[in-house]
Amino acid sequence: MGRAFEFRKARKMKRWSAMAKTFTRLGKDIVMAVKDGGPDPDSNARLRAIIQNAKTANMPKDNIERAIKRASDKNTEDYKEVLFEGYAPYGIAILIETATDNNNRTVANIRSYFNKCNGSLGTSGSVEFMFDHTCNFRVPADGIDPEELELELIDFGAEEVFEDEDGIHIYAPFESFGAIQKELEEREIEILSSGFERIPQVTKKLEAEQIADVEKLLEKIEEDDDVQNVYHTMEEEQGE
Repeated sequence: MGRAFEFRKARKMKRWSAMAKTFTRLGKDIVMAVKDGGPDPDSNARLRAIIQNAKTANMPKDNIERAIKRASDKNTEDYKEVLFEGYAPYGIAILIETATDNNNRTVANIRSYFNKCNGSLGTSGSVEFMFDHTCNFRVPADGIDPEELELELIDFGAEEVFEDEDGIHIYAPFESFGAIQKELEEREIEILSSGFERIPQVTKKLEAEQIADVEKLLEKIEEDDDVQNVYHTMEEEQGE
């Protein structure tokens, strides 16, 4: 299995739903998608994908419709996607995706977390190159051969296709999202969920005490309301 498989397994074990604010994150995603491409899912592929993710996460239909309506209101503040980069103790690189309506607040908060936990906030581009920006899709395994699907989707950018108990997962470079989404829809293959992730190219193994120090910083960052996703180069312990 490749890096995407190992990355998914580690995150699922440990941090898959650690941030107890899934609906808040999805609500922001909906607002950004509507502001960017309009409120009609049929003509807005990004919104279509987020609505599917929201349904998979059991977000109530009312919440989804309310978020779309709110986003369509011209008075609703738009969220800006801002990337933060830095280092935790022991040279662990951290990449933070935020969606904020007040960049000054977000910068101040993120900086304070690094300062309090002996880390350092870096400049733009200081760690981003250490991660591969990927897109991913999850489809049902019933009646689909993963190897066959991989061969068929290689032309659309797919790099890694594998199956686990949650279905078949397709990983590809970030820019291949639209092409793969369109191809799956045209083949009438149900997309259970989709999204984007940043997979570290190299990870670093730490001792238990060092892991605890890094975890302290990660937890502070993840609790921030403006934070959507956090990625790092610390090797995740399997089976936790």
